[in-house]
Amino acid sequence: MENLRVERRLGDAMRARLPLWAVEFVMFGLKMAWACLFAGLLLAAIILSALFWPEGAALARYDALTLFALLVQGLMLYFRLESWREAKVILLFHVTGTAMEIFKLQMGSWSYPEAGWLMLGGVPLFSGFMYASVGSFIARAIRLFDMTFTNYPPMRRAIALAVAIYINFFAHHFVWDARYLLMLATLVLFGRVTIRFTPMRRQLRLPMVLSAAFAAFFLYVAENIGTLSGTWMYSGDGKFAFTDPAKMGSWYLLLFVSFVQVTLVCRAALLPQKD
Repeated sequence: MENLRVERRLGDAMRARLPLWAVEFVMFGLKMAWACLFAGLLLAAIILSALFWPEGAALARYDALTLFALLVQGLMLYFRLESWREAKVILLFHVTGTAMEIFKLQMGSWSYPEAGWLMLGGVPLFSGFMYASVGSFIARAIRLFDMTFTNYPPMRRAIALAVAIYINFFAHHFVWDARYLLMLATLVLFGRVTIRFTPMRRQLRLPMVLSAAFAAFFLYVAENIGTLSGTWMYSGDGKFAFTDPAKMGSWYLLLFVSFVQVTLVCRAALLPQKD
């Protein structure tokens, strides 16, 4: 309720000074930034710690990032910026993300060059929060923009595709990589899904697959920031090399895994396909 009161006051103040289209645009940007709170704070911590963390400090930078992520998550729950139901799904993101990180590290896909105590299988625990921040963004955006998803496919099919995508992130190291087939499957299953969202008063629409493509691009940019900071290194790349643009395809697929997980607690936003 407090968020709604703040939104109403801010909207009233802007409408007195700006045309309606500008108010909608500004509110869209503000809500997106607010939805990205967890991810934005974590990315800022990665950048600032890379620039200013003292070499040889008693507390390793990776451990500091893990403790910072825990603090932010705790504060978001304390101030009710996330519900406990959402936190359970975000925990699932952390578990599935960390499991994939450990596997990819063992397969030599990337590495973490610094030391730390709060690590599992050579993976710093803050890495799981990077995946969790994606889930936090999706859950918060659904709530802040009062989103609904029209023509949503049956939940069993959505879950089956999400599981297949997740398995392929592991299996492609041993068998044929099915990522392009899975991308086609997202178009078939979610191609008719439209996201309805409300920045202020006017309801807007966007195809879900297009929104996933946009989000994949911005995640790719954020990943490059982490790569250029030297926080992690990809196999065969230098410490400050750009990430392969093909990673955007991986993020695109991972977003569907993320979204299906979030819908486990946001089912009220899903409007089924019409016969």
